[in-house]
Amino acid sequence: QVQLVESGGGLVQPGGSLRLSCVISGADLYYYSVGWFRRAPGKEREGVSCTSNSDDGTVYADSVKGRFTISRDNDKNTVYLHMNSLNPEDTAVYYCNRWPPGWDWGQGTQVTVSS
Repeated sequence: QVQLVESGGGLVQPGGSLRLSCVISGADLYYYSVGWFRRAPGKEREGVSCTSNSDDGTVYADSVKGRFTISRDNDKNTVYLHMNSLNPEDTAVYYCNRWPPGWDWGQGTQVTVSS
């Protein structure tokens, strides 16, 4: 059974930065494309970014392009999301999962952008 543990969220002022981490157990990250998703209050969960296992390619939602960077460390079975220039619209619970999603969701990590 695959388990996902997200961490690194918190309260940050507009313009600030955070780095999220997702540790994956029960699956070898080397074989999977994985991504970050988020669910803002009152909204559906949406895809934010993904990284391919085949060519290390990355894809970003238009809303985060140029501000967020996804990376992976296959040796540590960990996926990261570096978030810069955060704004209140980025406030959400952030989750990682296969891309497209296929594992049970973890608990997520709360990101709140507010002054």
